[in-house]
Parts: sequence; C-alpha cells; structure tokens
Amino acid sequence: MADQPSRVETFVELIRRAAVDLPADIEGALEAGRRAEAASSLAERALGTILDNVAMAREISSPICQDTGTPVVWIHHPAGVSTRQLEADLVEAVRQATARSYLRPNAVDTLTGKNTGHGTGRGIPFVHFEEWDHDRVEVRMILKGGGSENCGTQYKLPDGKLKAGRDLEGVRRAVLDAVFQAQGKGCAPGVLGVCIGGDRVSAYNETKRQLLRPLEDVNPNSELAALEQRVLDEANTLGIGPMGFGGQTTLLGVKIGVLDRLPACYFVTVSYMCWADRRAGVSIDSGGQATWLS
Repeated sequence: MADQPSRVETFVELIRRAAVDLPADIEGALEAGRRAEAASSLAERALGTILDNVAMAREISSPICQDTGTPVVWIHHPAGVSTRQLEADLVEAVRQATARSYLRPNAVDTLTGKNTGHGTGRGIPFVHFEEWDHDRVEVRMILKGGGSENCGTQYKLPDGKLKAGRDLEGVRRAVLDAVFQAQGKGCAPGVLGVCIGGDRVSAYNETKRQLLRPLEDVNPNSELAALEQRVLDEANTLGIGPMGFGGQTTLLGVKIGVLDRLPACYFVTVSYMCWADRRAGVSIDSGGQATWLS
C-alpha cells in the first residue's frame, strides 16, 4: 500500500483545488446568468469571458484570479489533536503553495508596506478551530480576494437614513444598500454572506462562515430562507450586473446566519464574495487518508 501524503501535502492540494477549480454550483450559476443576459450585451460578454477563464484555469491548473486571496480556514478536530501543529502545518502549506504559484504572495507588513514574500504573516492565514466528537479532521477553506473584501460592511440598526428598523425588513434594506453601494467594485456577480446580530467581531466571522454554504443550500429557518431569496431577486433588478456593466446578474447567492446579541446592539454585517467564490474542503481520517469534499 502506498504511503499516505503528509498533512502538509494534503493541505497544499487543498489550496490548489480552491485556487484553480471553481465549485460546480458557482460555475453553473455563472452560466445561467450568461444565458439570462441579452445576447452580445456587455453583461453577456463579461460572463462569457469569466467562464472561459474558469475553464482555462482548471485545464492548466493555474489560479482563477490574479488576486488569489487570503486563506480563511475552519478546522474541526477530535479531542487531543494539537491545534498548534495543525496551524503550523497549514502555514507551511500556504508557504509551499505560494512557492508553487497556486497562491500569490499576498501578505504585506502593515507598518512597513513590505511583502513577506511567502504568503504568510501575522493573522494570515486566518484559522478557526472547533473540537468535535468525530475521529477525523475536517478542513474547509475559502480564498477571500481583497477587492471583494473592501466591499464588506456593517450596519447598526435602527438606521434612519435607510428607514431600517430592528427587524427583518430593516435587514433587507441594509443588505440591499450594501449591494447598491458596492456597484461593480467587488467583481460582480457576487455572493453575500450575512450575519444578523452578534458583536462587531463575531458577526464578520459568521458572514464568512456563511460563504461555505453551496448556492443550493436552503436555510433551515423558513423566514431567513425567504429573505435570502427575496434579497437575491431584488438585487438582480438593480441593473448593476457583471462587473457593473448593467444587466440582470448582480448576485449569484445570499446566505444569512444569526447570532444572539446584546440588547443595545443590532448589527447587520455583510461580507461580499466576488464571482471567483473559491472554496474547498477535505476530511482526513486517523490514518491520514484524505477525502475531498464539495
């Protein structure tokens, strides 16, 4: 029996898959958007170019976008597994993936402006750990581009300007305002991760966790499921379209989570993911065998 790859090697392959191979649900939504746009319009041509790029990246195993993003990672692990070692293995994998050009050197020292040159730095990659009862390690990753990250925002309700109260109608108004303010700057069509409640830090973390959900995933809360669909439908009537060129395809999906809050606070937090909604996952059993997750 062949030796199993090391955990670092498995993590490098996880990064490669996220960087070069767009998930099937996102690619399908882009194709559906292309078909919905007027023939030969800027929107239709932009989506066609995006889809050509996706196919080419997959064929030559090259990053989908020149901004390969920041790795944001959630690791579930059994009791007794060292989180320090897991993080060290992931950091080494990011360095190796950067050396192999699956990732661009994306870590910059904030004070000096100097690039670290190896894709890692203080807080990069961003890693979240959670212990669970299973005997395997499961890793989920998104690669979050900087342009779309700039379009993330946070509202505190009530908001008089938006006439948004502390209810789901107020949430709807805030999220649609975030889409309108982004226009094409976040490389539309985008996917939104939204959190209602929480504090300023926990809410942003939850918005990014929502981005792990596939587009076809239906929110178990019926009110939130309805709100996700309504915001998606209404955002696609704003006329922003792919890359801000106009058209019917401004968003591909909306995913909303909820955290409890303090009485004084009611935050609505939005993370904007560009069309290059890069995510990948792997499950590693106790023997080191990797199973790739969709």
